[in-house]
Amino acid sequence: TMAEPFLVESPNVTYSKDFIEAKYTYSTVHVCKENGVTKVRPCSTRFTFRTGRQVPRLGVMLVGWGGNNGTTVTAAVLANKLGLSWMTKSGRKTANYYGSLLQASTVCLGTGPSGDVYVPFRDLLPMVHPNDIVFDGRWDTGGPPQRRGAPRSAWVTPRCVPPGWDISSLNLAEAMKRAEVLEWALQEQLRPHMEKMKPRASIYIPEFIAANQEERADNVLRGSMAEQVEQIRRDIRDFKESRGVDKVIVLWTANTERFCDIVPGLNDTADNLLRAIERGLEVSPSTLFAVASILEGCAYINGSPQNTFVPGAVELAAQRRVFIGGDDFKSGQTKLKSVLVDFLVGAGLKTKSIVSYNHLGNNDGKNLSAPQQFRSKEISKSNVVDDTVQANPVLYGPQDKPDHCVVIKYVPYVGDSKRALDEYTSEIMMGGTNTIVIHNTCEDSLLASPIILDLAILTELCQRITFCTEADPDFQGFHSVLSILAFLCKAPLVPEGTPVVNALFRQRSCIENILRYPGGAP
Repeated sequence: TMAEPFLVESPNVTYSKDFIEAKYTYSTVHVCKENGVTKVRPCSTRFTFRTGRQVPRLGVMLVGWGGNNGTTVTAAVLANKLGLSWMTKSGRKTANYYGSLLQASTVCLGTGPSGDVYVPFRDLLPMVHPNDIVFDGRWDTGGPPQRRGAPRSAWVTPRCVPPGWDISSLNLAEAMKRAEVLEWALQEQLRPHMEKMKPRASIYIPEFIAANQEERADNVLRGSMAEQVEQIRRDIRDFKESRGVDKVIVLWTANTERFCDIVPGLNDTADNLLRAIERGLEVSPSTLFAVASILEGCAYINGSPQNTFVPGAVELAAQRRVFIGGDDFKSGQTKLKSVLVDFLVGAGLKTKSIVSYNHLGNNDGKNLSAPQQFRSKEISKSNVVDDTVQANPVLYGPQDKPDHCVVIKYVPYVGDSKRALDEYTSEIMMGGTNTIVIHNTCEDSLLASPIILDLAILTELCQRITFCTEADPDFQGFHSVLSILAFLCKAPLVPEGTPVVNALFRQRSCIENILRYPGGAP
């Protein structure tokens, strides 16, 4: 059992060998209008949360493992696990998890004799540590046997078990070099470990990504669409059994795809989607991976902006009670936008124009230079201010919202160091205007990698949390569409009929509250 960094002394919290059980009263307000009068009625619901204390051995399989994000997050975990440091022109750097909400951000636990007491998010509940995530394709020294539960006599020589897929066959050391993200002195230390890692063959359907990606596609699956999905399922089972992990989470960090049309009879229901796969009709690679993962009972997270989760995929996840989440990692410009617009509108300024310009030179930028792929990204970036605007009817009418323009250009020279230029123009008192211009240099993959880790760790934790109420005493889990991940995603996926929240600090509060209540922290 993992020892908690703190214990809550309360009659509402009990600790057993396997669970933390906490009772919590959730207070809210119901607002209605009767005879022209707005009435406010406080109401409350009594919850009992039960959280499993046994932290599992977690495997993460990345789609696009050989890309900039995949190689960077793998290298980061290895560097942290090995305690590496390296020299740069500005001094010695040491491996860390800066940028991770769970590992590098804190929450106030309460007040002590010396003032407020803060703890990292990771200490609120038992959760997987990034160093313990299995996705480096290697056997740990003294690791588990090839077949879990087998006697020592049945152990076989460990082999490299690739935990991810990529349409490029480069080993991860060469892919890391190609990405040009990490300092060379660090790459040299990681090369002996990463050159042994080679991704599994992936699904490649050329019409879903830019034509300029064809030159990388030398590691692709053959056969019918249904056969490729079955191969992905075998890959997941092979990785889980061979690496001795208790759970697998699959995460898409591959190319942005074009949007798919939602077509009745094709992808509008789970049955229709499965039939479409059997018949080889139009289904995107990211959706095929989602279906394979869901059928294997593995949570699936979409880190790109396309509409992977067509209605049929969402229905399939709900039927199988498997978590899905997304869409599109929120790392730089969009994260700042969700804060700044919240500040401007919250201060009573009427933001009228938002213009966002980006240029970048990594493979993501190359793929986004194609119009259909750019359109997917434009949609995910553009919706980030909608809920903030809708929350202020004093400033904005029903059809009133800011002009919002997003531009992305491919400039190979700047590589992974994306430049973002934003202009926010707002109406102020008595017909005046206020313009804010921000230049932001985002090292794309170094910002996205800790988000990948947080997404996987939060998703696994949510699999161990159940709850019930006095009105519904049977314990149940969260909805299959895991909206708690909204803080980490540009275009948060939420259950049908649920309002989308994009304001960053409201999203952070959601995570904080959901981690506090099951642990009994007030």
